Amino acid sequence: MNLSCLQRGEGPDLLFLHGYLASKESFFPQISYFSKFYRVTALDFPGMGQAEALTAPWSVGDYADWTREAMKSLGLSRPRVIAHSFGGRVAVKLLAEDAFSRAVLTGCAGIVKKRNLCYRFRVKSYKICKKIAPKFAEKHFGSEEYKTLSPLMRESYKKIVNEDLRETAAGISVPVLFLHGDGDKEVPLSSIEIYLEKIKGSRLKILKNCGHFPFLDDPLAFNMAAEEFLQCQIPLSY
Repeated sequence: MNLSCLQRGEGPDLLFLHGYLASKESFFPQISYFSKFYRVTALDFPGMGQAEALTAPWSVGDYADWTREAMKSLGLSRPRVIAHSFGGRVAVKLLAEDAFSRAVLTGCAGIVKKRNLCYRFRVKSYKICKKIAPKFAEKHFGSEEYKTLSPLMRESYKKIVNEDLRETAAGISVPVLFLHGDGDKEVPLSSIEIYLEKIKGSRLKILKNCGHFPFLDDPLAFNMAAEEFLQCQIPLSY
């Protein structure tokens, strides 16, 4: 695929990975700031932003494979990374392969909640309804985000959200900072706490009065916390 990306600045490499259905421009305040100290690279994931459309449903692993190849083509060797939400899923996969030297993950998705009886009943109802009245099923079941997707992207979405990354995270050995908004309703703090338990030496900083997009809700606080962590040259004591 042709890459949809932007690069600015000079210095050590810093890669940005955006959230699901977002784009590289979602990090505009960070790109403007960090390009003063780093060679910043921001990518559009396939099927999102200005990137090419998918031709088959991709899993998190497929996106990680693509990102690895994109990094090679751009000459990025173990860069630092800042990743949001779905981008955090991809970053976790690659961090377990030691592809990054240091990571800031914000609103990081990838921990699948335990499926309760209500959830299982809803899934069963959806499957029955889909056989009888597929249009009704697609309209009344699933998240609002899911309803906006094309059939192919829906299949990809299901692969992505049903993969639990807690054991993948256990293989990460590089420094990781989680920057989490105290008002994040998309990714609960309990999910981040599982990541913290799995990733030895990882660190959490709560950003006050921020939601799922703390890098946009409070760019100054986010940038200062990320900069302090990324510029540290020695392992931090947690």
